[in-house]
Amino acid sequence: MKKMASLALITSLLFLFVLSGCGSDNSKTTGATDERTKKDQGMKLVNEGKLTFAMSGLLKPLNYKEKNKLVGFDVEIGHEIAKRIGLESNPVTNPWETILQGLKGKKYDAIIGSMTATEERAKQVDFSDPYYISGAQIFVADTNETLKSRADLKGKRIGVVQSSTYKQDAEQYTKDIKSYPSDVYALQDLAPGRVDAVITDKIVGINAMKESNLKIKTVDEVLKKENIAVAVNKDNPELLKEINKAIQSMIEDGTYEKISNKWFGVNLLEK
Repeated sequence: MKKMASLALITSLLFLFVLSGCGSDNSKTTGATDERTKKDQGMKLVNEGKLTFAMSGLLKPLNYKEKNKLVGFDVEIGHEIAKRIGLESNPVTNPWETILQGLKGKKYDAIIGSMTATEERAKQVDFSDPYYISGAQIFVADTNETLKSRADLKGKRIGVVQSSTYKQDAEQYTKDIKSYPSDVYALQDLAPGRVDAVITDKIVGINAMKESNLKIKTVDEVLKKENIAVAVNKDNPELLKEINKAIQSMIEDGTYEKISNKWFGVNLLEK
């Protein structure tokens, strides 16, 4: 009888121990879920568990559609940001002319679509730290060793795109300005020496170097720096905080440079 009583007692204790263990695991799981939910609610997401971010989808190679799927530098940056925050990536398109209104109307959580962080736009939305830097850039033939800074442009022949603001930039250095219907045509004229330099958008020129295999190079820093950043609503500071943390960690561990080199062959955050 004593043996049976002892066995019964041991069995009861084991049963209680198992129940206690199960309760502890459930508590941990529930706690993690509650923490995730709390974080999601703090970030005020349009779709729970997802980072929904918008772009025009018409700006190759930054963001565009390939086989009905959004791809490009902006898209890959967005995927990486979402992953580091712990959210599912959900890129969407919206016409550029109404993209800010769509954000303010809570159609999506953020804009990751090569938007320049301007003072005027900052009145409506908040911007993250820049995820790339662009602006008016001087390009010359890669064999040109005489033009090494913007000061060397004085009196030289400069190519610009027709009806662009780059003409005003060029006028600060010379009166000899040649207009072109496209950036690529202007950049192609550098190697044969039909123009000494071209002023155009930094990203446009860098992409032409990679895609068209043009033998050109940049000179000096950008003439007018443009910080390209993620836009979020002003009532969503927690999301902005998480996005900034994600961008910083991407830069620190080298992931950003790998993505940038994949699409452009250079680090777009380097001046």
